[in-house]
Amino acid sequence: MLHNDIIVQHCRENTGKDSIMEELPLAVTFVSPSLDERLKWLNPPPRWEVDPEDHTLVIYPGGKTDFWQQTHYRFRADNGHLLCAQISGDWELSTSLVMKPRHQYDQAGLMVRVSPACWLKTSIEYECEEPAQLGVVVTNHGFSDWSTQNFSLNGQLLHFRLLKHRSDYMVFFADGNNDEKVSWQRLRITHLHHRPFASVLCGIYCCSPREEGFEARFFHFTLQPVS
Repeated sequence: MLHNDIIVQHCRENTGKDSIMEELPLAVTFVSPSLDERLKWLNPPPRWEVDPEDHTLVIYPGGKTDFWQQTHYRFRADNGHLLCAQISGDWELSTSLVMKPRHQYDQAGLMVRVSPACWLKTSIEYECEEPAQLGVVVTNHGFSDWSTQNFSLNGQLLHFRLLKHRSDYMVFFADGNNDEKVSWQRLRITHLHHRPFASVLCGIYCCSPREEGFEARFFHFTLQPVS
């Protein structure tokens, strides 16, 4: 079933009353053609669908979409696609995905968002003639920074995990087709400038800064509390 003709309610930022902390754990495996009602779109993509054969959420990002704030490139972009839950407290978020990129900078992964000026994303970013970039972008006070490393992208299953404690975050990555025996690599320990127990948006994201044509296939959305 295609959903490009459905209007989806946008997430509301910085409103603690919509936190789903008391409803955790949240484990979505995309079996149903409709999405869990606790997940909402920020900037809905032009097209998405649930594949009933392999139980995946397939997102087709629009062209000229991105999340970035000012640093080095001197532009602001805040129109990437984020499927998110709103939550306060401490938690762990993970997903597994496969990318079918077509254009430079096509990207998919996880994101935490407080506001347009305060957020974090981790993803694989495609390069046409060079190695893909595995990285983390951290944005505070309206300026983004980007830590990267070369990565050999060949259609494999990619795993991302975020761990939140107050205002601090740990970012992990693994690749491989055995979801139960992945070897997690820590990419970054970082801080977002928000109140420790503020309500934030967290979820899976993708975007295509160049042109449309990219396909990102997500296998699960798993969010659980940590103590």
